[in-house]
Amino acid sequence: MRIKLGIILVLISSIATTAQEVKLPTFARAEFPAVNMEEVQLGRFLFYDPILSGNKSVSCASCHHPKFATSDGLPLGIGDGGIGLGPDRMLAPDNLPEERVPRNSPALFNLGASEFVSMFHDGRLEKDESRASGIRTPLADEMVMGFDGVLAAQAMFPVLSPDEMAGHYQENDVARAVRMGVLTGEGGAWDIIAQRVRNIDEYADLFAAIDVARPDISFVEIANAIAAFIAFEWRADNSPFDQFVFGGKPLPASAQGGMDLFYGRAECASCHAGLFQTDHDFHAIAMPQFGPGKAARFEDHARDVGRAHVTGAAKDLYRFRTPSLRNVAVTAPYGHSGAYDNLEKIIQHHTDPVKYFEQYDRRVALPRFPHSDDWRVMDNAQDRAAIIDANALKPLALTQAEIGNLIAFLETLTDEQSLSGRLGVPKNVPSGLPVDQ
Repeated sequence: MRIKLGIILVLISSIATTAQEVKLPTFARAEFPAVNMEEVQLGRFLFYDPILSGNKSVSCASCHHPKFATSDGLPLGIGDGGIGLGPDRMLAPDNLPEERVPRNSPALFNLGASEFVSMFHDGRLEKDESRASGIRTPLADEMVMGFDGVLAAQAMFPVLSPDEMAGHYQENDVARAVRMGVLTGEGGAWDIIAQRVRNIDEYADLFAAIDVARPDISFVEIANAIAAFIAFEWRADNSPFDQFVFGGKPLPASAQGGMDLFYGRAECASCHAGLFQTDHDFHAIAMPQFGPGKAARFEDHARDVGRAHVTGAAKDLYRFRTPSLRNVAVTAPYGHSGAYDNLEKIIQHHTDPVKYFEQYDRRVALPRFPHSDDWRVMDNAQDRAAIIDANALKPLALTQAEIGNLIAFLETLTDEQSLSGRLGVPKNVPSGLPVDQ
């Protein structure tokens, strides 16, 4: 069962600065689901268990590990077919993946909060009460029922990606089902994974503890448990910023100056709004692109058009979801392609997206990938022009000192407890498969 916590509204008084009066918005405490620790503990095992992947070689944690602030520290990651963890991950010589994962692995902080109603960089999975399932996904009306929310539903899709968790179609039964388009129902990809879990006695006992009998263990129940774990483990709402907002604890002078810029002249909050610094909308800011893009296997291009990939609308070309900035100081690299490896660079890009797109330094830390053409988009004059034309940010002059103050403010959004997680990485999982430590 899920219940919402009460909302406490706190009005922040205006803050006087030497340059201008900056009034912060009104913030409300976030709503999180009630905690069922038995379900959370079950979800913890499932999150770290490679049993959910086609080749039983990668887990959710392979690309969302607490060692790397619930991401992987790479611009574009390596899922199935990789060896190692984080920036040290490399290709397995005897199991080469077909492509890189096409987008940067997003952090998982606060995704259990009720305000997060869409998932993925393009929002292709989002809350939609007009759907029978209450969620709009790429499956459209074939979407199965019973998910506790969008956070649970998103867990269904990485396991279907050949380059993330499913593997090549010749390698295993999950990947073959995906290749044939058999996803739902008996014998579908999700059912194959659920059957693996049903066959493990310890998992059956753990599900029984939350009133799910062995025959009823489906991927929906698996996903709900994973979502309960993520919501509990990586809740991040006790940063110095939160202590300032809700407790009046002063920020350091440099951070105060950065906050005044953020909510004032720099207008960062026009997109990075709300308690978690996101408007949950989609914006085009001429972010450099590289890697395989989001083309279908039969398409011959490497573009990633972002939200337009979902809506088909020209106005959505190259627009991507505004990320939350919680723990942003430790979640580099930044952007949907992981184009920038530190805060100074990504802030500079925001000050003049077209300028920094045009002079982008390609010395990005991409693991070697044989026969890949990672720079097709950046080398194509038509693609470059389209990305520039879609940009919606106007240039903004900031001094180096002001950028330093903005970084100092962003560092106050770090919740130290959330970084390692409340429960940590288990030493073992019920399948007996190795756990990424």
